[in-house]
Amino acid sequence: MKTNLHPDNYQIVVFEDLNNGERFLTKSTANSEETVKWADGNTYPLIKVHITSASHPFFTGQEKLVDVEGRVDKFKARQEAAKKALEARKAAATKPVAKKETKEVQKIGNLKTKR
Repeated sequence: MKTNLHPDNYQIVVFEDLNNGERFLTKSTANSEETVKWADGNTYPLIKVHITSASHPFFTGQEKLVDVEGRVDKFKARQEAAKKALEARKAAATKPVAKKETKEVQKIGNLKTKR
């Protein structure tokens, strides 16, 4: 078995969920310059994260869009643009097209001649 596989520089840190402000006190190897005073009166490094079990829809049971970078808005804008383009194509396809009159050629007998 490999030795020295796991890090040994664990420290107690506070993780803060940026979606709902929930904070967790736990051990981690993550470092941070920011600190926060915890309820026990001690000061711990503060690690800010975008999503945790306190705000993730799987754990909360709520269907909530958590999007920090605006990806959902971009996707909805693309969907709306595609819908408008489809409607424009359908409208263009339903315009009546003027048909040209063609002379109907009548076939009279067999055109092959014997010599």
